[in-house]
Amino acid sequence: MSEEKNPWKTLSGKLVYENPWIKVDEFQVINPSGNPGIYGKVSFKGLAVGIIPIDEQGNTWLVGQYRYTLNEYSWEIPMGAVPTSETYEEGALRELREETGLTAQKLEFLCKIHTSNSVTDEVGMVYVARELSEGETEFDDTEDIQVKKIPFKEALELVMDGRITDSLSVGGILKLARLLNI
Repeated sequence: MSEEKNPWKTLSGKLVYENPWIKVDEFQVINPSGNPGIYGKVSFKGLAVGIIPIDEQGNTWLVGQYRYTLNEYSWEIPMGAVPTSETYEEGALRELREETGLTAQKLEFLCKIHTSNSVTDEVGMVYVARELSEGETEFDDTEDIQVKKIPFKEALELVMDGRITDSLSVGGILKLARLLNI
């Protein structure tokens, strides 16, 4: 794949909104066609991380919660925001423990995903967690989470029939299924 030159020209930019989790910038630009325009970018203050726990029997754990932004319930892999004071790996292990109660002895990098690259610079890292031990969950006060343990093949079916739609979950489950030749 070749690297192309940036066809966009940024004339100016300004912060239009900020809270503890995100900021929104608006840019005056010259687009690739040479016309003036605006472009908005959402930046997250934490790093996105997703984890696919796999036990010796080939089971995984999914978390379900109502997603305010979508106005619907969502089943997904355990995931969350990692503060910049943590590494992706530290955050992955913490999020796994908080959302499922699982502790992993082994964590393997699976893939890097740009979650919605037309509006955000967010990068998500997905890991596979193995050598698991069960413990207690530690949900955040904004989380009303259900946890279910299912065969990994069933999680793949949930992706394939459109019942799992989250980008980190879809990308991670599909890549792991390919690596496992499922």
